Amino acid sequence: MPAVVMAAGIAILSLTEANHMPSLQVSDKLVHGAMYCALATALMGGYVYTGRTRKRYYILACAASTLYGGLMEALQRFCTLTRSGSMDDLIADFVGAVIGITIVAFAVIVQSHHRESTP
Repeated sequence: MPAVVMAAGIAILSLTEANHMPSLQVSDKLVHGAMYCALATALMGGYVYTGRTRKRYYILACAASTLYGGLMEALQRFCTLTRSGSMDDLIADFVGAVIGITIVAFAVIVQSHHRESTP
């Protein structure tokens, strides 16, 4: 459910016309990275919750996040008047997704080591 909420929030932010969005004092690429880091983390959270932490789930979460980013860039290009799709934004989306799954992988490793060391 958190991933669905994240995806909906990303869609709203990505497809709202630019003249209706507040001006941010941070890099657009940083915002993209943060949004897709959160999306990939939320996707992996579902897998971790169900005990599925195999490598393919990390790849799937990263791929799904990046493909969703590509969809948002295409929709910006073809379905909005004041937005444009950008390959640089898609790269930032991918980097954010990689960071997100890396954070989850690290948390899973730390948690498994903690369980093994606790009697």
